[in-house]
Amino acid sequence: MRNAQHIGASGVLIADDTCLCSDKVCMANSEDDEDACQVSEPIMSDDGSGADISIPSFLMFKMDSERIIEEVKSNRPVQVEMAWSLPNPDDRVEYDLYTSPTDSISKSFIQSFKQLAVALGGRAYFTPHMYIFDGIKSQCHGSDGESHCHTLCTNNGRYAIYASNLSLRRQELDTLLTLSSILSYRYCATDPDGDLERGISGADVVTESLRRICIWNHYGAPNGIGEIWWDYVIEFEQRCAASDYFSDTACIQEVYHRAQVDGDMVERCMTDSGGTIADGANTKLDFELNAQTDRGVVILPTTFVNTAAIHGALTPSNVFNAVCAGFADGTAPESCNTCSSCKDTIFCVGQGYCKANDSSGGPAESGVSGHAFATSMLIVIGCFSTLGAWYYKRTKDELRDHVRGIMAEYMPLDDNEGDLGNPMDFSNNGDATTSLMMGPDSI
Repeated sequence: MRNAQHIGASGVLIADDTCLCSDKVCMANSEDDEDACQVSEPIMSDDGSGADISIPSFLMFKMDSERIIEEVKSNRPVQVEMAWSLPNPDDRVEYDLYTSPTDSISKSFIQSFKQLAVALGGRAYFTPHMYIFDGIKSQCHGSDGESHCHTLCTNNGRYAIYASNLSLRRQELDTLLTLSSILSYRYCATDPDGDLERGISGADVVTESLRRICIWNHYGAPNGIGEIWWDYVIEFEQRCAASDYFSDTACIQEVYHRAQVDGDMVERCMTDSGGTIADGANTKLDFELNAQTDRGVVILPTTFVNTAAIHGALTPSNVFNAVCAGFADGTAPESCNTCSSCKDTIFCVGQGYCKANDSSGGPAESGVSGHAFATSMLIVIGCFSTLGAWYYKRTKDELRDHVRGIMAEYMPLDDNEGDLGNPMDFSNNGDATTSLMMGPDSI
């Protein structure tokens, strides 16, 4: 994409070279082995370095792209139209966010989007998803009895304690129990601080992810808004995000209290779903694994609006505008009609009008009101009028002085020629009908 943009391309079409397994026509016309087909649609994702790319791009299915390739090879012109739209089937929008408790990009978004989520109300249904890794598919489950991922994973403990083991010395039993805890690797997450021996572990991230899932199921799932879920995540980030407090029970209890979360209910939800220690599956974490696989999520954070992936920077304005675009025509809530075109969406939702270029008729705080404009124009006109009057008077005085100077040059040299009087009298009385050649008798 970047290379194409540098050579002047207006857009890029990327041709897929593998059929979807569900595309029977493509499979029938393809010479590839059936095992080579794709189970799901390929995902085009930004690797984090695409901020300087401004041209659009499309990924085309193999069957569609082959038609264009054939035309190009035949030296025939091809015209392609690129168009974007969001599915907007009805008056209710569903949007999802795939994130993680340690995802740095989505932290600032969550801190500021709560107000917008509440403004959208029940007309927009939000669902947060916690991104985790499948420890079995990631080969964290070592066949040689060793954990290949150390403290990154939870669940599916590798070792069990049988009755015959009770004869072991206490030290050996403690060691075996420790190994059982370490070799729990069904659900995994990356180590946020890069240190497997200390700090926040991947297992801690999975546990916090499960906690947030349970909080959402109880406080957010019924209405799709979940103010208490937003409050918990914001409070946790402010108080417990540091490595010393991330898994600290006292800190988490304090966050429960401040966000008005029923901690006992959340802990029961975590245990009833399978927990993070037991040798077995966790139903809620399995649901998250299946959801991210079905959607093809491969990078964090990822946002979907009406099942369509939203690309670009994760900002409150971008997500809010995408949600507003997902409503059927004429069904968007008032907050969308008022604020979807504003640069500072958060300000608009809070105040009810845009800061600048206000399209709702409200006061434009950073613009110029009609009263201020009229006052300014009157002041400018007054200044120019005063300056013009002063300049006119000055010019008139200079002209009069100039005429007086000219008249002084015609002062008579001989008194016998008649007394013409003081030649300056002409300029003083300003009578344009009096001739210089006339004597005093004529006057």
